[in-house]
Amino acid sequence: MAECNYLEILSDKKVLCVEDEEVIRSNLMETLELFFDKVSGAKDGFEALEQAMCDTYDVFIFDISIPHLDGLEVLKRVRQFNKKTPIVILSAHKEQEYLWRAVELKITRYLTKPYDKNSLIKALEEVALELMDYHPLFQISPLHSYDFCRKAMTCKGEMVYLSKSESRLLEYFLRHANQTITYEQISEYMWEFEQPTKEAIKSIVKELRKKIDNSFIKNLYGIGYLFEV
Repeated sequence: MAECNYLEILSDKKVLCVEDEEVIRSNLMETLELFFDKVSGAKDGFEALEQAMCDTYDVFIFDISIPHLDGLEVLKRVRQFNKKTPIVILSAHKEQEYLWRAVELKITRYLTKPYDKNSLIKALEEVALELMDYHPLFQISPLHSYDFCRKAMTCKGEMVYLSKSESRLLEYFLRHANQTITYEQISEYMWEFEQPTKEAIKSIVKELRKKIDNSFIKNLYGIGYLFEV
């Protein structure tokens, strides 16, 4: 297996960037667009909480000093229902109080401002590793594996590359393996504010089934799917 470029793991992911200063937020979002499929921004605590509560983001990047609710308070509320999404904190605060509050939220990386590009890249690489549970190759069965870096499925020795929508859906299935996944959950995760029909979801599942072993994805009539491993 070729060396894994961890940043490639982010290529089908969505990130929420929270920063109150417009110029800084714009520059940061522009940088993040080099690595992520979709980048959204929020300028204050209320807006950040509303967006984060939709639970469709793969990564959070938060400043602490934002209006209305500080970033750590927003993330504390988010952690009540979302325990796993990786968090990167970007802050000018170096005080022990803020560091301990951040530790309690199980953040991935705490970067103090001003931070350099290399520090941000290292933080994003750590995020990518966390998203794949530190295993670039997910062994689904003895004959089937998924390569997070290449966005490719190996089936009985043959490698098949997936589209962004296919890899995003498959990774969602892998994170929720052996759990009931409803059409509504898939719709919110894949499209967020759009309202696709069940046929649109079924179409992606159909294409995904062509590229992986059909037996993994079980239909739950009228509900959604079950990915069995």
